[in-house]
Amino acid sequence: MPCGACEALLGIASHGTAPASLQRGASGIIDPRFPLMPSPTTEPTTRMEKVDRCSDLDHRPRVLLGKMGLDGHDRGVKLIARAMRDSGIHVIYSGLWQTPRSLAISARDEDVDCIAASMMSNSHLVLVPKLMEECASVGRPDTQVHVGGIIPQEDVKAMRNCGVKEVFHTGTSMQDIVNCVRASTMPYEPLDTDHPSAVLARHISELELGRPPADAPRSRPSRIIGLTGSPGAGKSTLVACMAAELVKRGRRLAVVAFDPMSPITSGALLGDRLRVDFNTVDENVFYRSLAVVGEDYKTLPGILELIGGAGFDDVIVETVGAGQSDVAIREHVDTTAVVVVPGMGDAVQMDKAGILEIADVFIVNKADYDGEAELVRTLVDVCAGRDILETIATGGKGIVELVDRLFD
Repeated sequence: MPCGACEALLGIASHGTAPASLQRGASGIIDPRFPLMPSPTTEPTTRMEKVDRCSDLDHRPRVLLGKMGLDGHDRGVKLIARAMRDSGIHVIYSGLWQTPRSLAISARDEDVDCIAASMMSNSHLVLVPKLMEECASVGRPDTQVHVGGIIPQEDVKAMRNCGVKEVFHTGTSMQDIVNCVRASTMPYEPLDTDHPSAVLARHISELELGRPPADAPRSRPSRIIGLTGSPGAGKSTLVACMAAELVKRGRRLAVVAFDPMSPITSGALLGDRLRVDFNTVDENVFYRSLAVVGEDYKTLPGILELIGGAGFDDVIVETVGAGQSDVAIREHVDTTAVVVVPGMGDAVQMDKAGILEIADVFIVNKADYDGEAELVRTLVDVCAGRDILETIATGGKGIVELVDRLFD
């Protein structure tokens, strides 16, 4: 069942009917002594038509959805993410158990128009002021923050006094949430900060809009790795593991992660960064999530030059979940790593899969699954001497060898 904090932020409630044995007495008449019991829901109580509600704005709204503290429920926040996406908003979901600092770093690097933070009861008076402090410490004191959750009315003043823009309670409609996001989305202006990552994030935003910054330093990074493969192959988890390993070695990394854009609303759900533990890697990893239609990477060369100009030598570009003919990424990177998993098809499928032809390196992820040995044998037949590495990203196995191959 969705937690109360999520529902308060999202304007969502779990409604249902009590079990028949509790509702009805022997006569079959509903017994008033037993109130209706809630049951889980996967839908908002107020449905919204899937339509672009943001096409008139200067740019697509970018919202960071975050859950700070020990709240371990995310059904509600996923509902709001889908509803925002279906209204034409680009939603960055950072995952559960975020700290104020990890949210602040994410908001800065993603150059979001606002943070929407869902809170558990009794933690908001500590965590929200700390979030505002961290936004300032990472170079973006101007970040708009909206908070929802089980927040008593008497605490609203304290929230506003520390800089929170809006406070949402149970019953807020989805349209009110969308209207709040729209009001938070203002035309881009020069930032009043000299923090290099904050400046880089804004330069990428401007470039994406077709307004390349004239005075930004530019340089192609020394090493650009393209990571591609089918949906669900584990690309994002591999990126997170490689990022942690590189930081452990004293290196910095930039990641550009693409997710699909809705062809109906132009909204997007950008969820790749939730695999990275920013409480560990901190500011050593710059991570930018972007929406793309198909393989439209026309802004990628400029983005890579901005990243290099900001001092990053190592870059990973993660593609959307790719199909057999999605091969454009190879034109923009130095090394293409194709992630495959057991069960992807027989030898004939492997022979005709165009994406396998662009691989400089094959990564057999989920190598603990049935069919791993058969997959490796088939790859040996088609790889023409190219490297094959096996990993179990969820367990951190094979990551050291993978980083050695790609970055050293």
